[in-house]
Amino acid sequence: MATPVVTGTAAGGDARGRARHDRAAKSGPLSRHWYAWAMVLPVVVVTLVLVGYPLVRGVALSLTDATEANMGRTIGVNVIPSTYEFIGLKNYTGALASDEFRGRFIWTIIWTICCVGLHYLLGLGLAMMLNRPMRFRAIYRVFLVLPWAVPSFVSIFIWRYLLNGEFGVINGMLRDVGLPAIGWLDDPTMAKISVIAINVWLGVPFMMLAILGGLQAIPGELYEAAEMDGASAFQRFRHITLPGLRPVSSTVVLLGTIWTFNQFAVIWLATQGGPGGETNILVTEAYRLAFQGIRDYAKSASWGILILIILSVMAVVYRRALRRHGEVW
Repeated sequence: MATPVVTGTAAGGDARGRARHDRAAKSGPLSRHWYAWAMVLPVVVVTLVLVGYPLVRGVALSLTDATEANMGRTIGVNVIPSTYEFIGLKNYTGALASDEFRGRFIWTIIWTICCVGLHYLLGLGLAMMLNRPMRFRAIYRVFLVLPWAVPSFVSIFIWRYLLNGEFGVINGMLRDVGLPAIGWLDDPTMAKISVIAINVWLGVPFMMLAILGGLQAIPGELYEAAEMDGASAFQRFRHITLPGLRPVSSTVVLLGTIWTFNQFAVIWLATQGGPGGETNILVTEAYRLAFQGIRDYAKSASWGILILIILSVMAVVYRRALRRHGEVW
């Protein structure tokens, strides 16, 4: 039997290949993928500057008694030094033990559940309507997306004008038909209902588009097979539509919960937390503590960290619940 002959060129090539492989194996991931790290570096730097530093600074302030009176400032040419001191977890224990925090937390939970629930239900209904063949469907879709496309502060100011107790269009229409005017933004209960309505108006289009994409991803053959088997419309909705939408629904509900829990613009621009602070959620109350009245930066920072902890716990619990039902993301 002939013995294969390995030429010097082939042997040298193999040796050089093994040498390159050995050098790559010995080198670290930074040297092997330097181009990827170079592309990621600007994002990391921006994130550290815009998110990391404020977060660390907020944690540090939350452990002190920093207020406007003792933060230190410059008056003319005189520099007044900072005099705040480290007090540990007193701001956190004080917040958790206060009726103010508990009241704002309960209202924030009610606000979030109502808004996200209505976002999903109305978005699902509109998405199912747009998923069916109809004339002028593209035009309907454009009109339904408009509340999301218009800048939110513009929409909020329009709603604030419509709901004005004295000069608002809605109260004007009520007076024209002989009904009494309603203090939409002046009564605590009506103000809460009003800000929920405004946020639902702003949030439904996003939910509708996300769910519409999920509906279009469900194979039509499933509906045809179920209809041939005699399944009713409700049975097809329950056993095909809802399970098919579960991956999309789990994501948009979590995103909607986080966004709504921290929805500053609607509350502040519509009512500025009024009347009497009744519509303030946790994030707007934290802003008020830091930038209105007696500016308590430490207390505001502790509220912000508590909001972060609450949302992190909610996200972990939500993810574990999805895993128990077979959803992994």
